[in-house]
Amino acid sequence: METKQKTIFSAIQPSGSITLGNYLGAIKNWITLQENFNCIFSLADLHAITVRQEAKELRKNTLEAYALLLACGIDPQKSIFFIQSHVNTHTQLAWILDCYTQFGELSRMTQFKDKSKKHADNINCGLFTYPVLMVADILLYQTDMVPIGSDQKQHLELTRTVAERFNSIYSPTFTVPEPYIPKSGAKIMSLQDPTKKMSKSDSNANSRVSILENPDDIIKKFKRAVTDSESSVRYDKNKPGINNLMIIYSCITGKKFDEIEKEFDGRGYGEFKAAVGESVISHLIPIQNKYKEFIKDKEYLEKCYKESAEKAQYISNKTLNKVMKKVGFII
Repeated sequence: METKQKTIFSAIQPSGSITLGNYLGAIKNWITLQENFNCIFSLADLHAITVRQEAKELRKNTLEAYALLLACGIDPQKSIFFIQSHVNTHTQLAWILDCYTQFGELSRMTQFKDKSKKHADNINCGLFTYPVLMVADILLYQTDMVPIGSDQKQHLELTRTVAERFNSIYSPTFTVPEPYIPKSGAKIMSLQDPTKKMSKSDSNANSRVSILENPDDIIKKFKRAVTDSESSVRYDKNKPGINNLMIIYSCITGKKFDEIEKEFDGRGYGEFKAAVGESVISHLIPIQNKYKEFIKDKEYLEKCYKESAEKAQYISNKTLNKVMKKVGFII
């Protein structure tokens, strides 16, 4: 008898340009996961509006992010890949689950505290409750596993808590998801402050590389990358800048750290930084070329996101109807 493929759910916000950190830390793994799992991916545009957005800009960013993720290798024939706001079950389930999530649980969320500091002029209710929308995103699809980085552990813990709470009140309703820790991929740090994660919201443009960045700028940014005062290329807990560059080079080339150390033995940081930059450029150029094709073909993009939204709506409606019946709504 054939075993049912496990379901994986993951989402990314379409705000700003997608970085090398997003790609190596998450998206590159999504492409591999498609081969062995039932994958459901989403562009989380509903999450994006917790920070004030320009309407025209959000539409543009969403379409460009969709085209870029297809160019990276998400295959709509293998995976469901939809735009979150096109599937109304997400907001419906989020409201219901708001009523099964405790105020104290949300107030402990570190990302709420961080974003409140960054956007002190707009500490809105959505910023406080968006983790529940994230919970709904995951639970709607009876997700078995969620690929997570260290900064998302809290959200998955909340998802599990809410699912278990609802299941214990009403009988099993939701699959309680497990974390999926990829074998490859890593947390990519800022090129200017290697103690911080590479972020598209960082005010220092030299801290990050965008997937669509031109080769000259990529090389310049790697040459300017912050390192220590030594010159030997080796992995060491006291060398966060070099460690970060080694992780990037390893993710792109597939080489292990000891191989990288041998390759650059006696060659110094200058040569190493240039080599990392060149390897990143070689890897990104085919993605950039595919992106240029996809972004011109609006008809194809629309076909992909509409068909995926229909599939996502069908699957998620089953879960939502089950929840609504158990809570006591007439459907």
